[in-house]
Amino acid sequence: NSEDLKKRYNELIDKSISQTEQLNMALKAKSDELAMKEDLLTEREKALKEMQKVIARQDSITKQLNSILRNALLGFNSDELSVEIKNGKVYVSMSDILLFKSGSASVEAKGREALKLLADVLSKNTDIDILVEGHTDNVPIKTSVYKDNWDLSVARATSIVRILSEEYGIPPTRLTASGKGEYFPKADNETAAGRAKNRRTEIILSPKLEEIMQLLTN
Repeated sequence: NSEDLKKRYNELIDKSISQTEQLNMALKAKSDELAMKEDLLTEREKALKEMQKVIARQDSITKQLNSILRNALLGFNSDELSVEIKNGKVYVSMSDILLFKSGSASVEAKGREALKLLADVLSKNTDIDILVEGHTDNVPIKTSVYKDNWDLSVARATSIVRILSEEYGIPPTRLTASGKGEYFPKADNETAAGRAKNRRTEIILSPKLEEIMQLLTN
């Protein structure tokens, strides 16, 4: 009858409206989801660009520091001292010919002169952390003062850190002393020339990483 037809017609309209509403809600949810993803991508792009700027700035600082140090330390021979960039850091490598007498951790006068020139540069570049690493050859040593090469390498690194801090005013918070002993040679210990290259102190200079770490943890 007409009443049943009318009822069924109204039910179909209600169902159609309900489906349309559901479709609209689904479309809105999808639109919101895509908008959120777009916002996230925009934020990620901004963060990446900021990190790239920081890294580029730190790379620029490293290159500039390398150039300044090369000029400041021109008066020393290549067998006494070298300056190079490795892994985004500046390595100032000083031989024991320049710094120490055999078996000693007391820094010689010419070595102190090199350390003063280095400290003059570092005091003007406060965003640089300083790691001092002592290295030896593999010839065993045992004295009344030093038990082995590891002991000697630590003492030499500590001597340099103290000079930089106490005599040349570099804040101790910027300094780290480390002894590597004979375990990180840069040349073959089988030859006298190789052993001479291995007896060195490396002063490793790196831009502070706080800004990058903040960007990574935000």
